[in-house]
Amino acid sequence: MDDEPLALLNLEKKLKEFNSIEIIKSFTTTKDLLAEGPSLDFQVAFLDVEMPNLNGLEIARLIKEWNKNIFIVFVTAYRDYAVQAFEIYSIDYLLKPISKARLETTINRIQELLHLENKSTPIQIRNKPALTIQCFGGFVVLHNNKAVHWRTLKTKELFAYLFSNLNSQVPRDSIIDALWADTEFKKARVQLHTTVSYLRTTLSALGYSEVIQYTNGCYILQLEAFQCDVHDLEHILNAKAETGKINVEMAESLIQSYQGEYMASLDYPWITSKANFMNNKFTLLLHDLVDHYTAIHDVKKREQILLLTIEHNPYSDKTVQQLIKHYLEVDNRASAIKVYNTFKSTLLADLNILPEQETTELFNTISVENL
Repeated sequence: MDDEPLALLNLEKKLKEFNSIEIIKSFTTTKDLLAEGPSLDFQVAFLDVEMPNLNGLEIARLIKEWNKNIFIVFVTAYRDYAVQAFEIYSIDYLLKPISKARLETTINRIQELLHLENKSTPIQIRNKPALTIQCFGGFVVLHNNKAVHWRTLKTKELFAYLFSNLNSQVPRDSIIDALWADTEFKKARVQLHTTVSYLRTTLSALGYSEVIQYTNGCYILQLEAFQCDVHDLEHILNAKAETGKINVEMAESLIQSYQGEYMASLDYPWITSKANFMNNKFTLLLHDLVDHYTAIHDVKKREQILLLTIEHNPYSDKTVQQLIKHYLEVDNRASAIKVYNTFKSTLLADLNILPEQETTELFNTISVENL
């Protein structure tokens, strides 16, 4: 669609040079489009942006209401509109005058997407989530047990950032500040929209289309039918808060798959705050398990969880006190002494501090003579 007949004819001529393309219908007025568009069977819409009545961006939203799977390609003489284009689910944009080489790139991209979309269709009806996301230890995304291929490293980082704010509106400028802090703003904005396009393409090929939305200057990732260790953790803790009981089976399964702190292997500057928050939640889970195993007198599992808790947070006086008391209870004073001495050495070496007075007093109650 283009309100300039000559521009429309020029685009049609170029499209007809590709054997794989069939032009279903072309329009120069919104009235004709509204009258015939909803009944047409098509996969791609090429839309001029600058048009009277409804502009191309508004028409794109309308077409997506007819069929969310239609690909949108914007055609514009103004580069600024290209930035807006990516914020409305477009697969690409073309700047006038359109070259055949650039148009071929767009067509190849669409054909690749259609091919991948057809292959991934059965995913929607499977009971078991095809998408698995591991956040503890790193950020590993698997689809049907195979690692997802990211077009660029920034594509993966953007997904990690949006996933860490799942179902929340994230201001566009906040994303730029987090992922492109050292890049000039205009360049960063273009890089963001390019990366969003890559991410949408990747997720759509996996069967997750239209999961990234843009509204009021914010992006939001809305994802369903997936399994994630962090979300399993939150589910366990929320259930514990409601019922007062911990789901031991789920907790033990989560701990067995635990690979380390939240996204520990990644060097993303924005991770720190979220990592501290999630690591503290994991610590809460460990403490809940310690209380559970203490209540049922399972000293073996209590010891295992206490050792994991210290590994997770080597500077915790509370956990060290619990482990010392555990070893005293099972009459293993040598291990109790070793725990204290190791803890003291770690604090001095790493933080240049001593254990809390309560921890030291507990240690002093241990009679070395009775070993």
